[in-house]
Amino acid sequence: MTNDEYCRGVRRGKRSNSAAFTLIELIVVTAVIVILTGLVLSTVGYVQKKGARARAETEIAAMSAACENYKADNGTYPRGPGTAITIGSVTIPANVTDSLDARTMGNPTSNTNPTYGESSLYLYTLLSGDSTGNRSSTTKSYMQFKPNMLLPSGVTGTVTAISDPFANSYGYSTASQSDPNNLGYNPTFDLWSTGGETGPRPSETFQQYQLRWIKNW
Repeated sequence: MTNDEYCRGVRRGKRSNSAAFTLIELIVVTAVIVILTGLVLSTVGYVQKKGARARAETEIAAMSAACENYKADNGTYPRGPGTAITIGSVTIPANVTDSLDARTMGNPTSNTNPTYGESSLYLYTLLSGDSTGNRSSTTKSYMQFKPNMLLPSGVTGTVTAISDPFANSYGYSTASQSDPNNLGYNPTFDLWSTGGETGPRPSETFQQYQLRWIKNW
């Protein structure tokens, strides 16, 4: 082998080693990017959920204060209705707020009567003074509901429920007033959000599921 052939072989080896090293660098950089992206996404999701829970706590406090003001004027907390009524396209069954029980009903998307939406819609009409659900008060208003607090979300459309920050209806119950020994939690009213969940996780009790709710008890 001549000196020229030897030198060309050395140069080829160097180029090969350099190319192999660059490929390894690309793999490492790609892996780092994937890991950092996962961390950023998980952090953003955590911050968004924490913000939603904080908003739910604020809204529950505001509605609770409105309920207290309603009681001051009417001698009772929002409760009923005495007979079935229709608001927009929603039929509210009689005594809906007494029938919704936080101790057994944990799915805000269930269509089984009574529903979260039916109870919260009735609460909305009493607190907002909007008896028809058309977003315009006709009687005394105890609370101004922002468009993002109502379903459907926005500034138009007949209201169907009070929305929590997770796009589900809040739960509102006066079940304990109906049966203080067996129903509900508070003797006044129960007001809660399930935090975007619809039921217990696998191998979890209903009570464990409730620990993650945002609630007034």
